[in-house]
Amino acid sequence: GSVSSAPKLITTHTKMADEVPPPAHQVPAVSISSDGTSSSTVQKARFSDRVRIRSILGRPDGGAGLAGQKVRISGWVKTGREQGKGAFAFLEVNDGSCPANLQVMVDASVSDLTKLVATGTCVTVDGCLKIPPEGKGTKQKVELSVVEVIDVGTVDTATYPIPKTKLTLERLREFPHLRSRTNSISAIARIRHALAIATHTFFDEEGFLYIQTPIITTSDCEGAGEMFQVTTLISHTEKLERDLIENPPPTEADVEAARLIVKARGEAVAQLKSAKASKETITASVAELNEAKASLSRTEERSKLKPGLPKLDGKIDYTQDFFGRQAFLTVSGQLQVETYACGLSDVYTFGPTFRAENSHTSRHLAEFWMVEPELAFADLEDDMNCAEAYVRYMCKWLLEKRYDDMELMAKNFDKGCIDRLKLVASTPFGRLTYTKAIELLEEAVAKGKEFVNPVEWGIDLASEHERYLTEVVFQKPLIVYNYPKGIKAFYMRLNDDGKTVAAMDVLVPKVGELIGGSQREERIDVIMERIEEMGLPVEPYEWYLDLRRYGTAKHSGFGLGFERMVLFATGMDNIRDVIPFPRYPGRADL
Repeated sequence: GSVSSAPKLITTHTKMADEVPPPAHQVPAVSISSDGTSSSTVQKARFSDRVRIRSILGRPDGGAGLAGQKVRISGWVKTGREQGKGAFAFLEVNDGSCPANLQVMVDASVSDLTKLVATGTCVTVDGCLKIPPEGKGTKQKVELSVVEVIDVGTVDTATYPIPKTKLTLERLREFPHLRSRTNSISAIARIRHALAIATHTFFDEEGFLYIQTPIITTSDCEGAGEMFQVTTLISHTEKLERDLIENPPPTEADVEAARLIVKARGEAVAQLKSAKASKETITASVAELNEAKASLSRTEERSKLKPGLPKLDGKIDYTQDFFGRQAFLTVSGQLQVETYACGLSDVYTFGPTFRAENSHTSRHLAEFWMVEPELAFADLEDDMNCAEAYVRYMCKWLLEKRYDDMELMAKNFDKGCIDRLKLVASTPFGRLTYTKAIELLEEAVAKGKEFVNPVEWGIDLASEHERYLTEVVFQKPLIVYNYPKGIKAFYMRLNDDGKTVAAMDVLVPKVGELIGGSQREERIDVIMERIEEMGLPVEPYEWYLDLRRYGTAKHSGFGLGFERMVLFATGMDNIRDVIPFPRYPGRADL
C-alpha cells in the first residue's frame, strides 16, 4: 500500500522541484546561466514558427531579460485601443498558453490599425521585445513593438458575442465554441489539463498500467439503472416504416399468387420428366422453379414486415439489435478494469462515463470523466493510502505548474482556493468509521444543528453532512470507511460484522465526496449471496464471477470524479463550467 511522496510544495513562480521535471512543452523558454540569472534566449514552439506568450511572460524575470529579441507571436486581441490620434495602437494579446496578456504596440505606418483593435481579432505579428517606458502604468516587464503584421483574422464586432465586458458564466454556456477565449474558461482548461497530466504521471510513477475500458457496455456497474441505451433498432425501424409506405408489403393474395406460380412450375418440371424431355429443357425448367421458390420466400418474408420495433413475446426483441442484446453507455469502467487488475496487478482507467439522470443541479452532468484505479493484492487501508496520496499529489502539482491560473481563480471566483490546495497538499487526511461519523452528526443535531436530510445509522451521507464534517468538525479532508452494506454495491467486501462493507469515501471541503472506493469481494460464495440478496440477475455477471472462480485475489480500487476534482481545485460553483462541452438534460451542444 506504499506510495511515493508527491513533489515538494512551492507557492510562487520558482524553478521546479527536482523530483518532478515538468513536461517539455510546459518548460518556460528560459535557460539559466551559471550565475543563476535568466539568459536572453527565447524558445519557439516546436511545431510552429511562433513563440508562446507563456515562454516570454512566464520567466522568472517576466520577460525583461529578452529585451532586444526579435520574435513572432500569434494570438487573439483581448482589448485594443488606438492612441496618439490614430498614430499607433496598443493591443493586449493572449494565445491561451497562460493567463497573462502580452502588450503589443503597432504603429500606423506598419498596418491599418482599425482592423487590429477589435476584441476577438486574431493576429500574427513579428516584432522586437522592449522594456516599457517608465510610468506608463503597465505591470508588464516587457512589451512587443511590431515590425510587421503577418496575418489578421478580422472579427465582425456587431455580432461577436464575447465582448470586452464580462459575461456571466451562465451566458457563456450559450457559446461553447467561443467561451475558451475568456480568461476564466481558458484558466480552467489549463488547470484541467494539469490535473490530467498529474493523474497519468502519478500512476505511471507508481507502476500502474493505463487500460482503456469500453464506453459501450452490457453491464450496469452501479445497479443504478439510469443508463443511456445504445441501439440501432429505432433508426432501422424508421427506415423500414418509410420503405413500407413507399413499397407496401405483399398482401395475402400476392403470397397466394406466388405459391400458385411455384405449383405450376413444379408441375411443368414433372411433365417434362415424364415426357422424357431433353436434359437442357428439364434443367431450364428446374431453374425457373427455383427462381419461383426464391421469389415466394422473399414475398412471404416481406409480407411479415410490420411497422414498429421488433417484438418477441410482447417485449422488444433485442436479438435483432446491433450487438444482439441490450447495450448502454458505461456508468463506470471499474468492473472491466478489474479483469486486468486480476492479471496485470495495478491498473487504472480514465475516461468518459454517462448517467441518464434527469438532474439539473450544479453538481450533475450526463457525461463526465472518471479516474478509476484498481490495486491487486491490496486491502482497504492500501486503497485509502493510495487515494490520499493521489489527491495530495494533484494539489501539489497544480501549485507548482499552474500557480498563475490558480491566482486568477482566487481573484475572480474563490479567494480561498489556493489555501485549500495548500491545506490538502500539506495535511494528512483524517480517518473515521461511518458509525463514528453518524455519532458526530447526531451530537451536532443534539446541540441544535439543523440538516435538511435526517441523520441516522444506515443513511447515505448527504453532501451537507459530508461538508459539515470536513469544513466544520475537522476542517480538513476526511476518509470515512466501513459503510452499511445496504447502501453500497454488491461487489464491496463484506466485513466480519455482517452489517458493513469495506467501503471508503474521501470527503473534501467545498465539494463533499471526491472519491468513492472499496476493497472488492473476492470470496465467490459471499459475492453470490450478495447478488442474490440484492435481487440482481447472475447471468450478466458470470464473467465477473469467473475472476473469483479462477485464481481469486484480494484487490481494491476507487473512482474519482474528475470534474469534482476540478471544482474542488478552482472553487467554481457549477460543474457545467469545468468541462469543455457540458451535457445535461436538454443540452448537448456541438
